Amino acid sequence: MRYTRAQDGSRIDKPMIPLRDENPTKRFPFVTVLLIVANVAVFAYELWLPDAALFDLIETWAFNPARFVADPTSPAVLVTLVTAMFLHGGWLHLGGNMLYLWVFGNNIEDRYGPLRFIAFYLGTGIAATLAHVAVEGAADVPLLGASGAIAGVLGAYLLLYPKTKVVVAIPIFIIIELAKVPAAFVIGFWFLIQVVQGIGSISPEAAAGGVAWWAHIGGFVAGMALTAPAWLAERRRRRKKRKGQRFTTYR
Repeated sequence: MRYTRAQDGSRIDKPMIPLRDENPTKRFPFVTVLLIVANVAVFAYELWLPDAALFDLIETWAFNPARFVADPTSPAVLVTLVTAMFLHGGWLHLGGNMLYLWVFGNNIEDRYGPLRFIAFYLGTGIAATLAHVAVEGAADVPLLGASGAIAGVLGAYLLLYPKTKVVVAIPIFIIIELAKVPAAFVIGFWFLIQVVQGIGSISPEAAAGGVAWWAHIGGFVAGMALTAPAWLAERRRRRKKRKGQRFTTYR
């Protein structure tokens, strides 16, 4: 079966594997956990299905760019903008996505609150899918995976917590090194790879299936754009606070 996946943990787009960040949350990330549980449950259901039923599941609930372009107002097509985010094409595909969601999603949920976070997650996931269609065109190949939405989480994290230290595992041949690096480096390097691979994917051969690099890029940019107003407001507050402290006199 051919399909376009958003991310596969075995590929070069994960040269550093994030394990945790040093950014504690104020509340338990219920939505992040719920999203992980939902994705795992759907994948378990995929594994349980016989091949023919799995084919029908993906044909029905994964996003198909050709069908969307042919009838962009069809409810049956529009619903797949959301349902496709909960389908995955393999253990590494699922595991890589859920790891990134757990490491970085809890802080974004903590910042936005549960309801705004779920809206943010789904919104960036939809933006990612539309970006893929805009660049890659109306290929008749199902698109599935959560990483467009997770890329949105990464974009938000980069703006809000660029200096936070992230513990990463770096595979070097058969040795795995652990290191603490700033989130800006981890996420920035990840995004650079998406851009390089995305530019290289713009070809008829790439549209036949593989990794949806432009979904990653679109989700990441959408996440930064949606987070920018809050980031700018915080910067203004900090600037005013510094100015107030500078001109305060004491007796």
